[in-house]
Amino acid sequence: MSRSRQDFAVRLCLAIGMAICFYAVARKGMGAWYFQTKSPQALQGAIRWDPYNAQYYDALATLRHFYADNENPNEQVRLYERATSLSPQNAQYWADLGTAYDWAGNRDDALRALEHGRNLFPNSPEINWRLANFYVRIGETEEGLSTLRKVLLGGGVPRQDVFALAESVAPDRETILKDMMPPQASILLDYLNYQAIAGDMPAAEQVWGRLLALKLPFELPECFPYLDALIQKRETEALAGAWSALGERFPEKVGKLIVSSNMLTNGNFESAILNGGLDWRVVPVEGATVSLDSPAKFAGRSVRIEFDGTRNLDYGHLFQYVLVQPNTRYRFSGLMRTLGITTDSGPRFQLFDAYNPGRGLKETENLVGTSGWAEQQIAFKTPPGTCLLVVRIARPASGKFDNKIAGTLWIAQLRLAPEE
Repeated sequence: MSRSRQDFAVRLCLAIGMAICFYAVARKGMGAWYFQTKSPQALQGAIRWDPYNAQYYDALATLRHFYADNENPNEQVRLYERATSLSPQNAQYWADLGTAYDWAGNRDDALRALEHGRNLFPNSPEINWRLANFYVRIGETEEGLSTLRKVLLGGGVPRQDVFALAESVAPDRETILKDMMPPQASILLDYLNYQAIAGDMPAAEQVWGRLLALKLPFELPECFPYLDALIQKRETEALAGAWSALGERFPEKVGKLIVSSNMLTNGNFESAILNGGLDWRVVPVEGATVSLDSPAKFAGRSVRIEFDGTRNLDYGHLFQYVLVQPNTRYRFSGLMRTLGITTDSGPRFQLFDAYNPGRGLKETENLVGTSGWAEQQIAFKTPPGTCLLVVRIARPASGKFDNKIAGTLWIAQLRLAPEE
């Protein structure tokens, strides 16, 4: 063969090869174009153009199930099987195949496919979530809880959904704590607050005990929902125990606020307000601003409340819950100073039963205008059954025409103690 014919043959082979490549690329491009539409008809077109792309088969089967346009689940099984045959290392396709087997009533193959997908991607929260649901449906409680543990560790699935599924199959909370809950503070706190919101306080106390026993680090505000639930459910003994435990766990934040001679927490306002638990709470409200101040006449700090004169406030938004004993005599005292307080209704201290505000309400003098530091006192006896008081700074709404309160209030050195 002459040199020119050889060159021609080479160029012809190259041209044919390039044409084949262009044709293959064009087919893949058309398949991708159809795939973007994400409809069953378009996905069928994508498969016709690119029949070796596993993603198209998986997507078509999923859409058919989603749109319920195919009453035969075996057709979806066939599509998923094709996807796994084209891409046997893709864990998601195996999980989809396992789900399709489950739809078709083939539990044995479903279990094998789901477990194979999990083996390919052991830490996938989504695949483990599917497998856990399957274990629960077939009554494999131990395997289900073990798999849900991986879901919690992996994230991606709302934890309250995981907790609800676990409790549907294992009502024994101790089993859930032992077999499913990883020793991670964030997960245990979420489970604690899940139980507290549900109102299952015995279960919540179990979780709380586990959290404390493990000595896991966590941020103080994360447990405030639990303390609020104890207050709402009138679990005052558990509330006292939890607050005491927090005093030991957080000596710089809670421990130093607790003084044996004063039942009020942070009565001298020497620390920042925690806004939860048995410390002071400030509820934001338009028309009043609360801040910490530092007077020079005495030790400690004061709280400053500024009323901006725009509203006839019914104010009670700075308060603290205090554990007390029923049928016991107490004395409350606190310093108060005012500057330019307007209207006939001024601020004062109020104390009342947290669960029955109308019972045993006590309050100090109503202060208006401008006054220097003056001590306000209340001596009282708690009614039978009273275990939790509210101590607050209050200003009832005025019934006068000129009723919008303005001015500044300071409070300091608050104390509550049993009378000797």
